[in-house]
Amino acid sequence: MKLFKYMDKILLFVTLLLFAFGTVMVFSASNVSSYMRYSDTPYFYLTRQLAVLFVSLLVALFVILLNVKTTSRLASLVTYALIVSLFLLFVFGRITNHAQSWFKLGPINLQPSEFFKVAMIIWAARYYDAKKNNLDSYGTALYPLFIVLIAVGAIVLQPDLGTALIVLMIFAFIFIITPIDKTIKSKIYMLFSIIAVLGILIIISFGKSFLSDTQMSRITSVISSDSPCSEEKYYTDGNQVCNGYIAINNGGLTGRGLGKSIQKYLYLPESHTDFIICIIIEELGLIAGIGLLVLYIIVLARIVIIGRHAKNNRDAIICYAGAFYIFIHIVVNLLGVFGVIPMTGVPLPFMSYGGSYTLSLVILLSVVQRICFETRIKDAYS
Repeated sequence: MKLFKYMDKILLFVTLLLFAFGTVMVFSASNVSSYMRYSDTPYFYLTRQLAVLFVSLLVALFVILLNVKTTSRLASLVTYALIVSLFLLFVFGRITNHAQSWFKLGPINLQPSEFFKVAMIIWAARYYDAKKNNLDSYGTALYPLFIVLIAVGAIVLQPDLGTALIVLMIFAFIFIITPIDKTIKSKIYMLFSIIAVLGILIIISFGKSFLSDTQMSRITSVISSDSPCSEEKYYTDGNQVCNGYIAINNGGLTGRGLGKSIQKYLYLPESHTDFIICIIIEELGLIAGIGLLVLYIIVLARIVIIGRHAKNNRDAIICYAGAFYIFIHIVVNLLGVFGVIPMTGVPLPFMSYGGSYTLSLVILLSVVQRICFETRIKDAYS
């Protein structure tokens, strides 16, 4: 009872609302494809998503009962274990959508890179807080970067460039907000700016020699001047984006009605995962899309507020980086859906179907709530 009393009620309510709404939309977006494409019951994805949410609830109850100090110690061990598992994928992993990124354990598919994002946040926060008096040393300040780059290398080789970039962006954010010596920071910024420019030039000039056809088509679909709905693009790399545009256009301001999407009838291949926002707008309208963004802003604001009131750097970094983790997933997913950047397969938080991401998101939110609890307990008894 005391735990619930000191939790952030607004964050709890909004996240539960988002998960409930996301589950409804996963069912609405997937019931046609699960029956027509896979000859299964229309409830196939719904039952799996409900199972994931049930397991996530049990894990959340376990995580929130642990103090953050214990959780951060466990996260350190889990981070190294996940790096090992990223390399074991090349031996035991399952290939899906041209990437060897999943372990198949019976009916369960686990994606270690999704769990690594959250474990990395908690581990890095603990590390930098413990070493806060020695962050003018290159070895101390850059050790987490070295570890993260090993993991990123394994993710790139799967190949999963989208997830690798997300991991790098999250760690870059942690690096920026951590009180590391300014000289070290400036040199690292310069180094990675040069690497980024060279990487872009290499992809543009020689991408065809080391990127898959799917990856190259995603890149060329963005940099090409042709519309994804042009006659040439629609039947190749512009198909998904164009059908997403059609779904959004169909929805208008108020939508066609829940369950009445046209594009989910196999026109939009990833209607319940990457492109679920298009189905939401098609069925419930632009108003629902704007409402969803408002709920996202509330979640991000509450996490940042918890971080501002945290009693130590570790907890503050976890909250700020956790908010950025959710924010960057929202931005990358929406920009990909709208054709601004190449599609990366990044799920939309709370909405997209997927077990590994949902579970990792719940773990992060549970840790944030535990931070809120510990902060308010200290304020109440100080």
